Amino acid sequence: MEKRRRQSNNEGERDRNEFDQKVVEVKRVTRVVAGGKRMRFRALVVIGDRKGKVGMGLKKGADVSESVNKAVNAAKKNMITLPLVEGTVPHGINIKYKSSMLMLKPAKPGTGVIAGGAARQVFELAGVKNVVCKMLGSNNKVNNVKAVFGAFKKMKSKEALRQLRK
Repeated sequence: MEKRRRQSNNEGERDRNEFDQKVVEVKRVTRVVAGGKRMRFRALVVIGDRKGKVGMGLKKGADVSESVNKAVNAAKKNMITLPLVEGTVPHGINIKYKSSMLMLKPAKPGTGVIAGGAARQVFELAGVKNVVCKMLGSNNKVNNVKAVFGAFKKMKSKEALRQLRK
C-alpha cells in the first residue's frame, strides 16, 4: 500500500514538473448578492513544456490559490501542439478574436521573441525561440491570449502546406 502511494505521489510530482506555468493575470471579481458583495478571484494561467505543447486555463475560485489550481487543471485539459519549424512558427498569420487582432510572422534564428505582454509568455512556454508578433486592438490579456491560441490552432505544418499547394 505504501509503495502505491509513493508511486502515485512521484507521478504527480513528475506531472507537475513536466509543464512550466505562468500566471498571466489574477483579477478580483465581485458579484452583488442579497446582503452585500461576494468577492472571488479569476486566474488566467498558461502552461507549456517549451517543446511545442502549450495550454491555457481561465477559472474562478474563492481565493487566489484555488483559482490558480483550477486554471492549471483546465490548461492541462486544453493542451495544443504546435508545428514548430527550427524554433519558429511555420508561416505568418493574421487573426482576429473579438476586439484583439494578432499579426504573427516567423523569424530568422537569432531574432528572439519580439512580442509584448501576454503573447510573449505564451511563446516562451510553447518553446518558440524566434517570432515576431504584433497585438493590435485590445489590451485585454484574456482576449490576447485566446487570439494567440486561435492562431496556433490554425497553424499548419510545412508538409500540410505543400499538400495544399499541389
